[in-house]
Amino acid sequence: MNSRHKARETALQILYNVDISQCPPAEALGAQLDAMRGAGAARRYCEALVNGVLAERRAIDAVINESSDNWTIDRMPLVDRNILRIAVYEFMHLTDVPFKVVIDEAVELAKRYGSEESGAFVNGILDKARKCSHPGGAAAHGA
Repeated sequence: MNSRHKARETALQILYNVDISQCPPAEALGAQLDAMRGAGAARRYCEALVNGVLAERRAIDAVINESSDNWTIDRMPLVDRNILRIAVYEFMHLTDVPFKVVIDEAVELAKRYGSEESGAFVNGILDKARKCSHPGGAAAHGA
């Protein structure tokens, strides 16, 4: 498992915990990062993802809402919602990661942690979100 995959997986766990338990983000982040001792690159990427998603949540949620037919962010399963938030944050702010990689990683997490339908659900929304967050810019982002 590469370090960014581990970072995304851990970020998902942190964001899920924040949503489910109303735990303060700093507390949830600190506990998980302590468990990642020795994983410098993964730890830094995880921290960037969590802090970025929390800071940009309104803009990210707007992109997700705009990209999802018949669903609003608050009706989505918590796991799917947080996978989408991580991926959209990467689309919008971490442009060194190709769209295809972001989508593949998100779908893999959805299949592992979500329901039977989560992989297809996440894939469909991210395809639309990619177009919303970078209209006409897919080629520049490695897609």
